[in-house]
Amino acid sequence: MKKYSQSSYYGLFIILLLVAPFFLSEFRVGLLAKFLCYAIIAVGICLIWGYTGILSLGHGVYFGLGAYCMAMYLKLEASPSGIPDFMEWNGITEVPLIWMIFENPFVAIAAAVLVPFLIACIIGYFTFKNRIKGVFFSIISQAVVVVAVTLFIGMQHITGGTSGLTNFYTVFQVPLSDPQTKTILYYVTVGFLAVIMVLSLILTKTRLGKVLIAIRDGENRLRFLGFNPATYKVFIYGLSAAFAGIAGALFVLQVGMITPEMMGIIPSVEMVLWAAIGGRYSILGAAIGAIITNSAKSFLSESYPEFWTFILGALFIIVVLYLPNGLAGLVDKVKLALFKKEKKEVEKNAADTVVS
Repeated sequence: MKKYSQSSYYGLFIILLLVAPFFLSEFRVGLLAKFLCYAIIAVGICLIWGYTGILSLGHGVYFGLGAYCMAMYLKLEASPSGIPDFMEWNGITEVPLIWMIFENPFVAIAAAVLVPFLIACIIGYFTFKNRIKGVFFSIISQAVVVVAVTLFIGMQHITGGTSGLTNFYTVFQVPLSDPQTKTILYYVTVGFLAVIMVLSLILTKTRLGKVLIAIRDGENRLRFLGFNPATYKVFIYGLSAAFAGIAGALFVLQVGMITPEMMGIIPSVEMVLWAAIGGRYSILGAAIGAIITNSAKSFLSESYPEFWTFILGALFIIVVLYLPNGLAGLVDKVKLALFKKEKKEVEKNAADTVVS
């Protein structure tokens, strides 16, 4: 069986994404762009869950923070009076100070990365320092989601409440509805995904990556060797949150809206499922899992609107029960089976040659 390097699979994946717009309709390209944003989140989930053993059920918060940071800039740019429409409806005559910060697009972009990173580091510091892990951390991460969603809904005069932020028209004064702009945003998303995947792959090959795996497999042993696992866990948790923030910022540009519902518990749990289905131990698998899962969700909702939730739920159960390592694990099993078959054929041919 011919062997291919790991980098060749990543290269093929990126090439397929680059040529996809030539074979898909404008609507499908827009959907794929949204799914690529989800793939960025899945890569972060892979790092913290697959490699480090931290199951976070609250990454929707960091996705939402990044999305809101970008949306605030887009909303200001779309407001002729300088005051967002929902603020005018609430009788606000001056833009709040926190909004004024996001008038600069570069500040908004930086905030979409740094705000999720810093908040995740703060939460991670207080939890990991106190050695909270396992299901207890998962519950805390869900509690963070509930608190965040409640705050965003309650602060209607600042966040738009349940309606969120929408009605964006331009970015850098360029119309978002322009097909050329959408194409550029698609390739920008592909670029971010490629860079994040490569950086994550490099990280897992370094000494830091080995420490993360050691935390997953034997945190106490690592502590006895003189390492402080909390430091590494805070960093990787913050890094995965930054990835989610980048995904949120790109998502707003693609979809044109963000609401508190999009950062709730259900989306947060779905993010974990993307990585589980694709393969939580594989960066490429997690990214592909996000794309395949959401593509299936879109197809099933279009073809079977009454049953698609049940079908999707059944797929999740099948994967969890019979494919614990996801689709990437299935591919590895097939490759191993083919390798064993080829090895047997080689041994058989060698034996026949000796006999003859």
